[in-house]
Amino acid sequence: MTAIKHALQRDIFTPNDERLLSIVNVCKAGKKKKNCFLCATVTTERPVQVKVVKVKKSDKGDFYKRQTAWELRELAVVDAKDANKENPEFDLHFEKVYKWVASSTAEKNSFISYIWKLNQRYLRKKIDFVNVSSQLLEGLSKASQSFLFYFCKESVPSGENQSVAGGDEETLDDYQELNTREEQDIEIMMEGCEYAISNAEAFAEKLSSELQVLDGANIQSIMASEKQVNILMQLLDEALNEVDTIEGKLSSYEEMLQSVKEQMDQISQSNHLIQLSNTNNVRLLDEIEFLVNHMDLSKGHIKALQDGDLSSSKGIEACTDAAEALLQCMNVALRPGHDKLHAVKQQQHLFNDLREQFARRLTNHLNNVFVHQFNHFTQTLPHFYRASFLSLPGHDQSATLAQHSVELSLPKHNPLHRDLLRYAKLMEWLKNTQCEKYEGLTGNYVDYIARLYEREIKDFFEVAKIKMTGTTKEGKKFGLHGSSGKLTGSTSSLNKLPIQGGGSRRSQSSSLLDMGNMSASDLDVADRTKFDKIFEQVLSELEPLCLAEQDFISKFFKLQQQPSMLGSTAVDGEEADGAVPSRHVSVGGERPQSATSEKEMVRLMMNKIFHCIEVELNNLIALGDKIDSFNSLYMLVKMSHHVWTAENVDPASYLSTTLGNVLVTVKRNFDKCISNQIKQMEEVKISKKSKVGILPFVTGIEQFAELAEAIFRNAERRGDLDKAYVKLIRAVYFNVEKVANESQKTPRDVVMMENFHHIFSTLSRLKISCLETERKEAKYKYTDHLQSYVIYSLGQPLEKLNHFFEGVEARVAQGVREEEVSYQLAFNKQELRKVIKEYPGKEVKKGLDNLYKKVDKHLCEEENLLQVVWHSMQDEFIRQYKHFVGLIGRCYPGSGITMDFTIQDILEYFSSIAQSH
Repeated sequence: MTAIKHALQRDIFTPNDERLLSIVNVCKAGKKKKNCFLCATVTTERPVQVKVVKVKKSDKGDFYKRQTAWELRELAVVDAKDANKENPEFDLHFEKVYKWVASSTAEKNSFISYIWKLNQRYLRKKIDFVNVSSQLLEGLSKASQSFLFYFCKESVPSGENQSVAGGDEETLDDYQELNTREEQDIEIMMEGCEYAISNAEAFAEKLSSELQVLDGANIQSIMASEKQVNILMQLLDEALNEVDTIEGKLSSYEEMLQSVKEQMDQISQSNHLIQLSNTNNVRLLDEIEFLVNHMDLSKGHIKALQDGDLSSSKGIEACTDAAEALLQCMNVALRPGHDKLHAVKQQQHLFNDLREQFARRLTNHLNNVFVHQFNHFTQTLPHFYRASFLSLPGHDQSATLAQHSVELSLPKHNPLHRDLLRYAKLMEWLKNTQCEKYEGLTGNYVDYIARLYEREIKDFFEVAKIKMTGTTKEGKKFGLHGSSGKLTGSTSSLNKLPIQGGGSRRSQSSSLLDMGNMSASDLDVADRTKFDKIFEQVLSELEPLCLAEQDFISKFFKLQQQPSMLGSTAVDGEEADGAVPSRHVSVGGERPQSATSEKEMVRLMMNKIFHCIEVELNNLIALGDKIDSFNSLYMLVKMSHHVWTAENVDPASYLSTTLGNVLVTVKRNFDKCISNQIKQMEEVKISKKSKVGILPFVTGIEQFAELAEAIFRNAERRGDLDKAYVKLIRAVYFNVEKVANESQKTPRDVVMMENFHHIFSTLSRLKISCLETERKEAKYKYTDHLQSYVIYSLGQPLEKLNHFFEGVEARVAQGVREEEVSYQLAFNKQELRKVIKEYPGKEVKKGLDNLYKKVDKHLCEEENLLQVVWHSMQDEFIRQYKHFVGLIGRCYPGSGITMDFTIQDILEYFSSIAQSH
């Protein structure tokens, strides 16, 4: 049982912070024996909870599991069945009565005794113990209670302690918890006494007698050690005498060392003065070395700053090294007091003179370099660029442009940039030391290069305009005079076109109406392709030009760093600590704000240098739009691609910003082009003398879509085209319906059917995803109007027969039974026979032949829908025939009346008519 108790404590109760006090092996009374264990436990944490837990062995038999638990306060009665005889049965009364049979009477009594002890220790409410012997309940002495408290190791909470009876309170107040050593001693002592638990009083008497024996032994031991104590006291007296002797000797030694101490103090003071002198000398030497090392400029550097050659590579390198050394000397952080030294002031004055002298010499040299390089560059330009730049009087620019119109390229400035970049470090030095001179050089460079680029770009765009318009046929067509490339004549807006088969071609091919009235070979596809290539070449030439110049400006003027304040050294003097006040660069006399970044500085310079690019691009776009408004499609795609490329390189660059502004203009022209097409559709007038057929703008939208799909394939601005598609197709739908309503020569259903069939075919072939809804709508309209036209047309060959059966259906709809219709005077059998006799097979065939001729006149040859309509009419006629036969069978049963022709006859009629025509 002890092993089981340890196993249960380890596996079940220790993980739940509980201590197992008692255990009994039981089974339920009156049933098949299934052994389990009832355990009395207390928790190790406050407030203390006392429980009776039922533990059962698992089915596999490997471990025990907790099955049921009851709070001890829920226990009302403990019934031991018999107080005088040994009986293993007992009952526990919780909410219901549980009957148990213990494995032995001893285990039962031990478990009940623990229940009684726990009840006395922890519960306010007392449990009734029935049929329990008084000896078992009253046999617990104080020693046994202390033994119980040792196992519980918990004191009663204050609330419960107040409710316990008087005798119990005294016991709890006297109780003190045992420490570990005491617990171990008690356990050893109790293991040596078999009746320590069963007979606590005898155990207590035994302990008392043993305690008396130990007390007597202690007293005898103390009395035996008195002699040793006397010997120890004698030794202590002798030790005190020796201490007094040693103290006297130490006093004499101290007097002897006093004189030595005074001499050592004098030596220490002398050494301190020597050390202080050495420290001062070292510090002075350090200051002198600092000034010499940091404020001494070599003679070679001074000579380079005063007379160095700024035109050769070696001379530029020497001047650069000297300028950097001078800047380091001037920017050295002086220590406190250095600025008051005469030598330092003299050296600073020398540095200021060298800086001013070299900055003035460098500025003059770079200005001369700018002028020389620009003059040399203009002399090496092609003849027509050089003539334009120099503006020579009497120079025939028109002849020059015509002669060199095959060359569409901008001059490269790489040699100029390469020569000037040698001075980049000197420009950085000038920027950090002489801001005003740096600003002056920046302004001069911008002025020179802006004039050069202006003439180059203008002449470049003039050549591009000539290539777009041509110098012969196109030049005459658009009224091109001289070399300006401007159009003196304006193309008139499209007039309201009558819808007819032919028409003269105007100078522009810029509307859906024109595209609809001309064959594919008539369209100037080659001209548009040429325009696209020229426009792409213009953008391709401008892009590297701007990027190269921006890169040069950033490197030469040192503006490629992160945004920062542009500093300069004071002109009149420096501050005491060597710091320099800040200034900012201005371009062309315009001083930017104090927070202007270096990237903003680059943008301002680029704006001034290339101020004409945006204007020229807009003029070129206007020319392209005037030549052919559909050129806006090409321009939108090309411009969008270049804007996207420029933004990937640098979103804030001048090129990205300028092309973005121009893209807005191109987008407006594109939107204007779409709006003009819609407006022209609305102004269409139809001819009253000829059939309508396929409307020109319906054909035009097909060719426009083919053109647009070829242009916008894989384009970034595909969304703009999709929006334009929707606007155009909705306008086409609206105006097709408008024309159909106004048509007098051609039936409305025919106009709608033919045009929507054409639209549906076009959209199905091109597979434009954004127009899928419109494609389905076109199919629906085509099918609906085809059916409407067929039904309306078939009502004419059998007009009387149709009217007769319509009357029959009307009577049935009014409530007349179908078999009673023949009794109606107007719809009796005789009237039916008369109507059927009027439509023998020959008459029906003749009527269908006339119908075929009429349909042929209504339909146009372009769409080729005659056979489709004729086949639909055949199906509809057969459907009507079957409907009439069905009505005869239901309304005139047994009359024997039949039609004069059969379905097979109808099929032969339709087939022969179609073949004969």
